[in-house]
Amino acid sequence: MRFIFLLILISTTSFNVQAQQDSVKKTTLTLATLYNSNVSYYGQTTDEKLPYILGNATVRFPIGLYLSAGAYKLLNYGSGLSETDIGIGYDYNFNEKINTTLAYTRSFFPANSPLLQASNENNINLSINYKWKWLQSSLSTDYAFGKENDIFISLTHSKEISIGSLFNEKNILSIEPAFELIAGTRHFYETYTIEKNKRNNSHGKGKGPASSGNSNSTSITTVASESFNLLSYNFKLPLSLSRASYLAEISYQISILGPKAEADLKPQQSFFGVAFYYQF
Repeated sequence: MRFIFLLILISTTSFNVQAQQDSVKKTTLTLATLYNSNVSYYGQTTDEKLPYILGNATVRFPIGLYLSAGAYKLLNYGSGLSETDIGIGYDYNFNEKINTTLAYTRSFFPANSPLLQASNENNINLSINYKWKWLQSSLSTDYAFGKENDIFISLTHSKEISIGSLFNEKNILSIEPAFELIAGTRHFYETYTIEKNKRNNSHGKGKGPASSGNSNSTSITTVASESFNLLSYNFKLPLSLSRASYLAEISYQISILGPKAEADLKPQQSFFGVAFYYQF
């Protein structure tokens, strides 16, 4: 997930620290923990706020291959884990300006999951990054499949800006504002609305959120559009503090949905997150 995030969505956890310059020829292990105020699926959120915490471990090998495993927990829904995932990927650097990543992630969701992405358990990602003189651009394509099949294309422009140091010259402060456009299909939404109806009907049986506040609400099952449309505009502003082997980050994101978004999704949403990464 770049989304998931992560994105993901996050499909895998990655970050920029000074230690990466010295770790090209050795195997590294990166551990990450993250909190976010709401789940975002390519800039889209449900009508119910779902804050969560996430944990991830990624092993990178000198040949460019990496393996990852992660899990996250929705803080206001159920008692167990809300999703777990495993992934494999490969990074290749053509030169100092161009690099590509190919990755596959398999996610596991509990029954009646409230997540938009729960119908697409598999994700294949191909991304190309190019470093211009003043900024970095990334073109990413995701094929998400499982109960449904969806394609997403993301175009991101970002600029890393060094602010200075904190406490001493080894602690580097930086910001990396980014603007992202995401287009794709919406087949996943059909399964989401069906599962939402099931959850609404099962309230009072221990399967719903701990406190949803809208147990009397109803939803209409909408057949997802077959067309490929603009899904969201996203602006991100992360502030990070990095040293040789760790990075701490706070971030803010605002997402605005495209003109053909489903009525059950919030047209505009803000996200706040904190994260910590440590590399061995």
